[in-house]
Amino acid sequence: MGASLSNLTDNGATMGPGLGDIPESCVACVFLYLTPPEICNLARLNRAFRGAASSDSVWENKLPSNYQDLLDLMPPERYQNSSKKDIFALLSRPVPFEDGNKEVWLDRVTGRVCMSISARAMAITGIEDRRYWNWIPTEESRSIYGYCLLLPSYLGEQWEEFQLAVSFLSLLLIFVYAVLTDFDSAAACHQFHVVAYLQQIWWFEVDGAVKFPFPPDIYTLSFRLHLGRFSKRLGRRVSNFEHTHGWDIKPVKLELSTSDGQHASSECCLDETEQDDVNGNHKRGCWIEYKVGEFVVTDSEPATEVRFSMKQIDCTHSKGGLCVDSVFIIPSNLRERKRSEVLK
Repeated sequence: MGASLSNLTDNGATMGPGLGDIPESCVACVFLYLTPPEICNLARLNRAFRGAASSDSVWENKLPSNYQDLLDLMPPERYQNSSKKDIFALLSRPVPFEDGNKEVWLDRVTGRVCMSISARAMAITGIEDRRYWNWIPTEESRSIYGYCLLLPSYLGEQWEEFQLAVSFLSLLLIFVYAVLTDFDSAAACHQFHVVAYLQQIWWFEVDGAVKFPFPPDIYTLSFRLHLGRFSKRLGRRVSNFEHTHGWDIKPVKLELSTSDGQHASSECCLDETEQDDVNGNHKRGCWIEYKVGEFVVTDSEPATEVRFSMKQIDCTHSKGGLCVDSVFIIPSNLRERKRSEVLK
């Protein structure tokens, strides 16, 4: 239909070649320079564009060079005999590993690798003692997209058939949802549903590590934290700061190191009540990502081991009322781009 319409003038007379006359191979060459959302949108134009949008050569160009390492984290039956387009769609959803406490996925616009690490995968001083720490369930990481992630488990063996039927439409809807809601790729994909809540402690220390064949890129590592305990009351979100104290006295030290000798660190006060009294305290009652630093990967082999920590071990005062959710490892300029989009 697109082909015939593109060859007609307003009075019905035929004219020169139109979009429908462009060879599929030429369209595929153009698609190499477009983003996945743009490809999915153009696939609706006509048969040639739809065929080019299913080309393996197009979608392999959008995948990271070591995408097979990501596929190895899931059962082979989930991706065997799949096209490169379907593999991209599969990997743009979180792939859990290490008992489901870590997730990796591809950014749906750039195809770059992102990762989140649950607090359950970290070594937290005093976590076994309920006087200090508690695990509390949370639904705050569930987005509309998060519910879509559960479709494969619900559909079981029918998932592949369903995926083939609506792959273009589903990808397009996800991209449209992302644009309309200014959503953050990392936050939307995060779905651990549990956070560590600190009531009170003197020696505050959280350590973690991950070893993974990250593709060549510059990555930013950050902790996702929340001052105060949150809950829902009468359908509304409320925060309780009963235990929140001690974070405005001395800064918390954040550090990272890699297996190839890179180091980065930063310090910040998690609570600045005196400074924020005039305009309100913007650090309380909301999730904040605290940047630790950046590291550079030049080759996916050998795998890069990243160690990270968060400490405030001055025992002259206690501190408490803090939720530790997760650690994000996101390509640096991708993280900054998403932050600037939200601020616009």
